[in-house]
Amino acid sequence: MLPHKQIESALQAAVRGALSDADVSAVLVRPCDPKFGDYQSNALMSLAKARKLNPRQLAIDVLAKLEVSAVCEKVEIAGAGFLNFRLKDAALTETLQSAANGAHLFFDKADRPKTVVVDFSSPNVAKPMHVGHIRSTGIGDALQRTLRLLGHQVISDNHIGDWGTQFGKLLLGWKQILNRAELERDAIAELERLYKVINTDCDANPARLEEAKSELVKLQAGDAGNTAIWKEMIALSQKQFDTIYGRLGVQFDFTLGESFYNPWLGAVVADLLTRGIARESEGAVGVFSDGSVPPKEDVFLVNRDGEWVPDPALVRKSDGGFNYTTTDLATIDYRLKTWSPDEIVYVVDDRQSSHFKKLFATFARWQPDAAKKVKLVHVGFGKIMGDDGKPFKTRSGDTVKLGDLLDEAEERALKIVAEKSPELPETQRQEIARVIGLGAVKYADLLPNRQSDYIFSWNKMLALQGNTAPYLQYAYARIKSIFRKAETGNLKAEIKLAANEELTLAKHLLNFGLTLEAVAEELRPNYLCNYLFELAGKFTSFYENCPVLKAGDEATRNARLALCGLTAQVLKQGLEALGIEVVEQM
Repeated sequence: MLPHKQIESALQAAVRGALSDADVSAVLVRPCDPKFGDYQSNALMSLAKARKLNPRQLAIDVLAKLEVSAVCEKVEIAGAGFLNFRLKDAALTETLQSAANGAHLFFDKADRPKTVVVDFSSPNVAKPMHVGHIRSTGIGDALQRTLRLLGHQVISDNHIGDWGTQFGKLLLGWKQILNRAELERDAIAELERLYKVINTDCDANPARLEEAKSELVKLQAGDAGNTAIWKEMIALSQKQFDTIYGRLGVQFDFTLGESFYNPWLGAVVADLLTRGIARESEGAVGVFSDGSVPPKEDVFLVNRDGEWVPDPALVRKSDGGFNYTTTDLATIDYRLKTWSPDEIVYVVDDRQSSHFKKLFATFARWQPDAAKKVKLVHVGFGKIMGDDGKPFKTRSGDTVKLGDLLDEAEERALKIVAEKSPELPETQRQEIARVIGLGAVKYADLLPNRQSDYIFSWNKMLALQGNTAPYLQYAYARIKSIFRKAETGNLKAEIKLAANEELTLAKHLLNFGLTLEAVAEELRPNYLCNYLFELAGKFTSFYENCPVLKAGDEATRNARLALCGLTAQVLKQGLEALGIEVVEQM
């Protein structure tokens, strides 16, 4: 068991001994400022507050029952009731030694594995994937990778947009103005052209709009010809999606689009009406406030001019059509019945937060028992901005296509690699450029707090200095070059920690698992980005102050090589959890 887990387990036992009725699930230890120790727990203060006890006295009582002498120096009580823990050097060394011997890589599998559905990416059929898709795709993939790494059962589902009013216009365009040669050359560009032409026609001519609606009605009624064309559009779009996902190294367990749920939509609305959860209004059907919560907390109300007015979740439009809320309710129902998840995570931009609040509240009213068994989470994120502070576009003002963005990333990286390592064969330079370019784009997107907007900057994301993927990839490659120069070295050598830089690096390695757990708990990949950046910095300090290949004796040399090896493993595993590759040489 890792040291922080040993401390945590012993602390929970001591708390139970002092407070027999305490729920110890929130009694945790976390890394802290080194001046206070290695780990800290503030859990006793909330336990004391709930029982109107003196927190410091509770800390004294718990400390009397706490046995952690095998791994810690004397435990200190600080402030109102903080507990500070400082690891013994022997415990630190033993943990590193077991990692070097392959017993673990500073993380454990989850004690209670969860089943988690991760819904992410979700592009629309017949449209090119654009720069905005990197956010949902990258964040969702990093979350599914991290959750899997920790032993959770993950079901990833790409809920593509393959249904809706746009298909009436696409079908009309396909039948009347399709260029087959262009469709074979670039299917998505041709489908995009069809939509733009017909959409412009419909805006200008009501008769064209009626034609498009007629095509949509035929599709919805199951017309064989329109269904065949629609399926071909989906297949062509999926080919584009698969190409992009292949480049990004992203995989899904399922791709169940909106259309998959069509058979159940009518029944969902009927059930909502029967149960009195939804009602008709102006020809439409919606879910309204039931007055069970204060107006400020009620997602079905909105304040206009100082007055709270209804803001319902529509589940059937006045023309009889269904919408996202109807589909999403059917989707939750299907996922619960099919996969029995503990949690469903939606990685969708923050502009949809109102939709998800209404969706989750509606589901809780519709299926209250099921809602108690599953945690529904909207993982929101901000926008990608250009240097001008506006949403990132091409110079001509068009949306940046994701494929073009990835091409440019690789091209820019290739120029850097060619300048830095002209001696490498061309094929190797191209492979390094691919890994660096794609990694740079992914990392720049994962690094900010996901709910913040960020400014897209090629210079920053491809820099070899600062908190970037190339900096971390270079740190890994540099360690691999140490081993090439070493030629020999025992990675399972006896580890000794003497210098401050060795101790600092070792202690940071120990926090890898805690960081992964924080990412999984709070669904924030930026925690891992920052951990790896700090790891690379601590390794640099160690390498500059503690000679490795020119160490004074062979035992020190081998011990430091082992520390280098562990750092490389954590860098590689951490980047892999973010969906980023590494190279042996840069």
